Amino acid sequence: MIQNTAPFVFLTVANVAEVIATSTLKATEQFTRLGPSLIVIAGYGIAFYCLTQVLKFFSVGIVYAIWSGPGIVLVCLVAAILYRQISDLPAILGTTLIIAGVVIINVWSKSVGH
Repeated sequence: MIQNTAPFVFLTVANVAEVIATSTLKATEQFTRLGPSLIVIAGYGIAFYCLTQVLKFFSVGIVYAIWSGPGIVLVCLVAAILYRQISDLPAILGTTLIIAGVVIINVWSKSVGH
């Protein structure tokens, strides 16, 4: 059932679910609004379920790096669009370094291909 692309499909779903959940946190108003709170809970539930599936293929450290890196970048983009929270130059530089780290792991690390 699970093929070689499966971990990357699960990782993509985990990223999307986590970005939706994290981006919705502000709308929960400290979990006093039911609808957004349910979205956050469901999003993180889906994300963590998918991460457990990816852990069948890769080590936990590699999975977390590959999952959290793109998530940080995407949440920054969503926050800029939805909440007009524009990153300053140091934040953009730091985010760029995170992207570089994820690329280095995916391209050169032997930990990803086991």
